[in-house]
Amino acid sequence: MIKRELYMHRIRPFIGSELIKVITGIRRSGKSVMLELIKNELIESGVNQSQFISINFENMSYSHLQSSRVLHDEIIKQAADIQGKIYLFFDEIQEVEEWEKCINSLRVSLDCDIYISGSNAKLLSGELATYLAGRYVEFVIYPFSFAEFISIYKKEMSDERLRTYFQTYLTFGGMPYLSNIRYEEEPTRQYLTDIFNSVLLKDIIKRNKIRDIDLLERIITYVIANVGSTFSANSIAKFFKNEQRKVAVETIVNYINYCCDAFLFYQVKRQDLQGKQILSFNEKYYIADHGIREAVFGGNTRDINLVLENIVFMELLRRGYEVRVGKEKDKEIDFVCKKRGEKLYIQVSYLLASQETIDREFDVYKEINDNYPKYVVSMDDFDMSRDGIKHKNVRDFLLMKEWG
Repeated sequence: MIKRELYMHRIRPFIGSELIKVITGIRRSGKSVMLELIKNELIESGVNQSQFISINFENMSYSHLQSSRVLHDEIIKQAADIQGKIYLFFDEIQEVEEWEKCINSLRVSLDCDIYISGSNAKLLSGELATYLAGRYVEFVIYPFSFAEFISIYKKEMSDERLRTYFQTYLTFGGMPYLSNIRYEEEPTRQYLTDIFNSVLLKDIIKRNKIRDIDLLERIITYVIANVGSTFSANSIAKFFKNEQRKVAVETIVNYINYCCDAFLFYQVKRQDLQGKQILSFNEKYYIADHGIREAVFGGNTRDINLVLENIVFMELLRRGYEVRVGKEKDKEIDFVCKKRGEKLYIQVSYLLASQETIDREFDVYKEINDNYPKYVVSMDDFDMSRDGIKHKNVRDFLLMKEWG
């Protein structure tokens, strides 16, 4: 089991505190493993395992506990037999009706430390969330980074071996379980397809009571095909119109939002760097794991420029950056990133194979006069840095501890 220190480092200061720890992310990204890692840390610190109460609500054995009152009464009953502080672990809590009422009641009535996980970005939004307002901290868990991916192999990393591993990662992504099947092609594709179907059925269709499943699948296919490309709901509506199918723009917006709520897609808005305003049209979308794209759509090695951009974007999210697409006059910067008052600019390209490509990728920074770090990231092995703009091979860039 990989320690996933990036997340443990963030969670650790809150272990044992009265704040409810909320762990979210796409299905099978490792949320349940994070709960196990937290349990291990508690045991190592001297907590007795008998003080744990753990329930995974996807397990049919607990289906009778999927209402707030029944769950509350069961936990109170079990807690009566536990000496000392009680540690509560609830996996996929969204399956419990009005779960916030139960969790808040347990928080005030027991000496407890609470950890919950869920697969929906709106887990803590809406009327019921007022019960927990200001009383929780949230941590989003993403599929493996490239650094986590190569840590599976625990071998001395030659340049040739690193290239081979990156090719596997580029094609099949970083869903944690794939390490158990050693990324064998057919089982890997089957597993990733099953993840997609599970997210589609449980977190999008069932949760939002969608009836036009064919339309949803078509919209998802369109977004997957165009990850990292600028488009709008209007452009999708026009695409369907050309296929002799009339679809309301509002429906398209709602369906894409449902996918974002399920952590399947992430929306990135465009920002005018001159006027500083956020542009309300032509956003970009990225998929939580590009391996899912390969399994359900294919073409990761063909669309390598889009996939590289997706990989870099997800790495930015893992490291806690707020990300925008930058618009500078008639030019576009792939990522304008902010964190704790600092800024970072990144251009992603497949190969800087011609002088024209080199000029295009570097010249986009010409009108930006601040002193924040500016990168061009590509598959090239030769360093082409110039004019204070850093060029990095994408493998090296992903493995850097800091981008300064």
